[in-house]
Parts: sequence; C-alpha cells; structure tokens
Amino acid sequence: MKYNRIPQELFVENRKKLAEKIPSGSMAFFHSNWETPRNGDAFFSFRQQSDLFYLSGVDQEDTLLVLFPDCPDPQFREFIFVKETNEKIAVWDGARLSPSQVYENSGIQSVFWYHEMWQTLHAIILMAENLYVNLNENDRFTSQVPYANLWMAQELKQRYPAHGINRIAPILSRLRMSKSALEINLLKEAIKITQKGLYRALKFIKPGVMEYEIEAEIIHEFVRNRSLGFAFDPIIASGSSACVLHYIENNKICNEGDLLLLDFGAEYANYNGDCTRCIPVNGRFSKRQKEVYDAVLEVHEFAKSILKPELLLPEYHTEVGAFTNEKLVQLGLFTSEDIKNNPKSYLKYFMHGTSHHLGLDVHDVMHRFEPIPVDSVLTIEPGIYIPAEGIGIRIENDFWLHDGAVIDLMEGFPITTEEIEAAMG
Repeated sequence: MKYNRIPQELFVENRKKLAEKIPSGSMAFFHSNWETPRNGDAFFSFRQQSDLFYLSGVDQEDTLLVLFPDCPDPQFREFIFVKETNEKIAVWDGARLSPSQVYENSGIQSVFWYHEMWQTLHAIILMAENLYVNLNENDRFTSQVPYANLWMAQELKQRYPAHGINRIAPILSRLRMSKSALEINLLKEAIKITQKGLYRALKFIKPGVMEYEIEAEIIHEFVRNRSLGFAFDPIIASGSSACVLHYIENNKICNEGDLLLLDFGAEYANYNGDCTRCIPVNGRFSKRQKEVYDAVLEVHEFAKSILKPELLLPEYHTEVGAFTNEKLVQLGLFTSEDIKNNPKSYLKYFMHGTSHHLGLDVHDVMHRFEPIPVDSVLTIEPGIYIPAEGIGIRIENDFWLHDGAVIDLMEGFPITTEEIEAAMG
C-alpha cells in the first residue's frame, strides 16, 4: 500500500467497541470484498470492504474476520483468515501478509489461512447461538451483482439453518459514524492531499485546456503524495456541464468566460476527502457569476451555523432549503409570491441534499432518521444550478462535529471569489 502504516490501536479499539455491543453467545462475520473481473484476465483495482478494514486494517482480498467475544475458547474470541502466500504469488503479484504482519497491522493474534475457513469454523459455530452477518445496508445501494458478505450470509444460513441470523450493520454503522482521533488524522491527511490537488489545478486552469487535462494534473498530485487516487470519479465540469450533478465525462474544452465546477477528493488509507469549488476559467468571475457564487456561499455559511449533533438530516435539509429560497428571490429566479405558494421552490435550482457523512466511504454509513451523533464528519455542499444561464455552482467543505464545535477540516482552502482569483493568479 502507498500509505504509511496505521497504528494497530485504531483497529483494536474498534473491535473492542463492537464486541461490547454484540449480545452474549453471538458470532459476527466480516468478509473482504471480492476481486471484481474487468475483461479478459484483468480485474478492477481492489478496494477493501470498509467494515472489514475498520475492524482489522487488513487491506487484501480473501480475508474473513470473525468475532465471538464470549467464546469458551479464548483463541477464538477474535480471529481472522487470510490468503496463504506462496512463492508463485510473491513472484507474480507480490507476497501477501504473513501471520506476524497481520498481527502488526491489526493486533489479532489468532491467524489462519483462508482455505482452512470452513473446517476451522464448524466447531466454533456450534458453540454460538446467533450469527451476525454484514450486509450492505446503505439505503441508496442497488446492484445486480452479488457481493462477498451476501455470499457469506447465504452460506451460513444454508449450513446452519437452526442458528439465529442477525444484522450487524445497524450496530456497526452507529459506531462508524462517530470518528476517533486516529480516524480524524487519516481524514485530515486525505484532505491535505486534496488541497494540494486543488492548488495545482488552480495554477493550471486557463481558457483552452481540456477538462481531462485538469483531471490529470490533480491525479498526478494525489499519487505523488501517497494517495491511491481519486476517492470517487471526479467531476470536472465546465460551462453548462456543471448543471449535470454527476457529470464525469470530463472531455470538453474550458472556454473563456465559463465557470468550471470541480468536485473531487483524495483517498488516503481508505479514508476520503470531498471538496467542491467553482472556478472562473479566465481567472475572474463575471458580475453574475459572482452574484450566484456569493449566494451559494451564504447558504454554505448558514448551513454551517445550524449543523450540530442531535439534528435530524431531513429537517436540516429542509431548513437549508428555506434559506436558499431567499437567495433565489434575490437572484431574480423566484418572486416572494412563488415561495409563498410553494415552500419547496428551491428544489428547481437546488435539487440535492446539503450534507452527507464522510469517512471510509465518501457517502459514509448513517441512520438518516436518527439524530446526528457527536464526532460525526459531514460535508456541507449547497448548490444553485441555472441551466438557462449555463451556471452551475456548488461549494463543499468537510466538517467535524467535535466538542461542541463545527470544525472545518478544509480551513485554509480558498473559498471566497477573492481567494480563488488570488490563488489562480
């Protein structure tokens, strides 16, 4: 891995917190992601399943972590199966972790080879009453492709139909929402690399460059700073393309007078930054562009002023939307009568949420209708999109709700029109 070794204390503490939440007589299973076929004999780049990484720090395929906190045999209270390394693997792909390296990364002492999984598990499972399985419970997840933890759940249910099968996701996601100091340090590193990419782009952008050239400048800066790469497919959207929320073609020319929307972040040690800025291609905002940008920035500051633990995200989004209505009236896009007749008028020009949780996943685990817990990390990313004017503006920073304060983890990023123009100069 490109990133520096993470202290095993992070993963030891994460397992301890989860073990305290698992009912007596229960085992919990966490499988790595599968390698995903691409074409021919190629695979997509491997990315570890976030929950497994959160609990172990093991960043390779063919891995199964098992927790059985009150197992009568202490050896099996926490144990892990990893892919057995050999000379052929070492020559072709690089050696996989040895048991001592697994311990160094995770603090787990009981390490077995993955191919020994079922023969080892059988006797241990018979001592348990309940089996907790780790399914993808992101409420926006849809896929036609099966995944490893679903396969694991189906295997356990088929092999041990008399055991209780339970969901670990509601328990684990509540733990993951509150970030520890070590996690914040990893997020700060991802954000620091993101900032370097932004500054490099600001110095490069000018009329006539292609969107993909800007993408190339950013990824260059990321990789040279130990990032695996982009945390998600970057949006490099000039002109009217900025009004397409998930525009990722990045194949157009940046023209004189256009605004350029940049939505990107670096991934570091599986943790992610997420930043959005809108940049004048020629280095200077027009009067109208500045009006709209400043309106979005006011919404951004308003959202920051009300974001706090114990809020419910849907209520928060509605309150930010109501404030956005005022800005849309000032911009001449609505009248006060329009707003009175339809309090959700803002959805025409601001059609997405204001904030999402951030961490090991860019859209990190959360409970949408439960209060936001202390030490959550969330984005704030309001936007106004006016296709008729070819203007799409979104401004996004990452915030940590800690110790009664809303801490901007992107403090120092250029954010006002004046700061952006100065940085481009």
